[in-house]
Amino acid sequence: MDQLMEILRSNPFMTLFLALAFGYFIGKFKVGKFQLGGIAGTLIAAVIIGQIGVQVDEGVKGIFFALFIYAVGYNGGPEFFSSINRSTLTQVIAAIAMTVTGLFTVLFFAKVFDLGAGLAAGLAAGGLTQSAIIGTAGSAIDLLGMSKDAANSLKVDVAVGYSVTYIFGSLGPILLVTALFPMLYKWDLRLEAKKLAQKLGGGARELEEGEYMPLARAESRVFKVVSGAAVVGHGRSFLEDLYKSSLRVESIMRKGASVDVNETLSFQLGDLVMVTGLSTTLQKCGESLGIEHEDEDELFSIIEESRVIFVTNKKLHGRTLNEVQQDTEGKSFGAFFTKLSRMGHSMPLLPKTEVHVGDELTLTGAKADLDKIEKLIGYKSPSLHATEFMTFGLGMFLGYIFGLYSFHIGSAEVSIGSGLGCLLSGLLFGYLRAKHPKFGGVDTGAATFLQTFGLAVFVGVVGLNAGESALTTIKQHGITLFYLGVGVTIIPQILVFFFNYYVLKIKNPIIAMAVVVGSRSANPAFSALLDKTQNATPVAAFTVTYAIANILLTLWGPVIVAALH
Repeated sequence: MDQLMEILRSNPFMTLFLALAFGYFIGKFKVGKFQLGGIAGTLIAAVIIGQIGVQVDEGVKGIFFALFIYAVGYNGGPEFFSSINRSTLTQVIAAIAMTVTGLFTVLFFAKVFDLGAGLAAGLAAGGLTQSAIIGTAGSAIDLLGMSKDAANSLKVDVAVGYSVTYIFGSLGPILLVTALFPMLYKWDLRLEAKKLAQKLGGGARELEEGEYMPLARAESRVFKVVSGAAVVGHGRSFLEDLYKSSLRVESIMRKGASVDVNETLSFQLGDLVMVTGLSTTLQKCGESLGIEHEDEDELFSIIEESRVIFVTNKKLHGRTLNEVQQDTEGKSFGAFFTKLSRMGHSMPLLPKTEVHVGDELTLTGAKADLDKIEKLIGYKSPSLHATEFMTFGLGMFLGYIFGLYSFHIGSAEVSIGSGLGCLLSGLLFGYLRAKHPKFGGVDTGAATFLQTFGLAVFVGVVGLNAGESALTTIKQHGITLFYLGVGVTIIPQILVFFFNYYVLKIKNPIIAMAVVVGSRSANPAFSALLDKTQNATPVAAFTVTYAIANILLTLWGPVIVAALH
């Protein structure tokens, strides 16, 4: 055992990866709907392993936090800026109210219970479940001009405050939005989600369990024209107009030979017709065309494309999918909307779902049609399979440049630091990417990896370097911190929920609950809410408030340090 410990002490990077593996193993365990998660699990595992006296170079912690925080800004930039508009103003105000209330709750407890800047920042990071505060607070501590030992002591306090309060910080929002608030107002979240989906669907039929009405799910089928079919003697436009352009005639086989599809062509008995359209439309198509022939598909060699397009057209921001479809009718021909994503979350594909600049809209159809509609909507996503490292490097460079800037709060000089600098740079480059997607694309998966792995390595180093000091602080302040964490978690949510409900008039149960979890940047609670609703109706309100909260909560690290130091 002694030999193993010596190996771990002399190979800190190997030990770091062991802490990551052990931490994510711990994070996988569930108790009901609650799951600790890999980040908190890594910090706990690293503190435990750190008892043997492992020290990792502080420079490793700094670079990985910079990568993490840049990715946060880059991923959230498009929605952060696009969310600030009239249609989402109440949700933006709600997110600001939640984050500011959380900040003042932390500062109040810190003053009353005489917590230092480190413990208060950790209380905010765990109680408000914003792990990035650990890094921004740590960066602010480095700029205070303290001795190395004093600065390290404050950083240990940050890690301790986070580890003690994070568990209830994650669990609290789950209990409030899935149990307490619905019980108080006698809401059935599943029923309310069905009603909201029906409203977004334009008054479609009542939904069955687990269903919501899509705007479009495109597919292709082959039909044989039979006697009595309505299309006999008519042309292509007759059929397409009959179904209000929700299908397109792709190809026709007549007596074993392909026939040109044009406006002068008339359907004849025995024609094999390949059509592409909405699945709901194709189910009715046989009434006008004839009988479906699944075995004839190999006769046709039509190639279609599924294309992801970034929405950059400002005129489309805030318009519904139904309006966007109407605007492009007659210009897009057989292109169909098949998916809408915002900040990595799938949006409900319903007629009244709003489109935002920065969204990713997936369309299916012929290449020529997609080329036409792309010009009306935005740009084909250039970031799906490649990363422009020149722009990425420039973004990180500018982040460190921004971090050199300082300003005064009262008599105290406060520097932004590399953490906030890279956050601002990420926001800027993420916004530019949404406006001009051909500029500096970063692979979507790579950006997500940087965000997750960067934070995991950062908290792993924090935990390992904290070592025995962390356990000492936990023994001294653990119970007090836990109860204070409960207060920081619960109080802002209750106050702001009633403010949202009675002042901002956010009364739809699904939107109200989504706003609460988004304003708290509470991903576990959002997952629990989706489990309750069983559809994607909470996503829109969550992404708006999450984008605002994710940025503002991250800023509270240096604010707390400056206010309490």
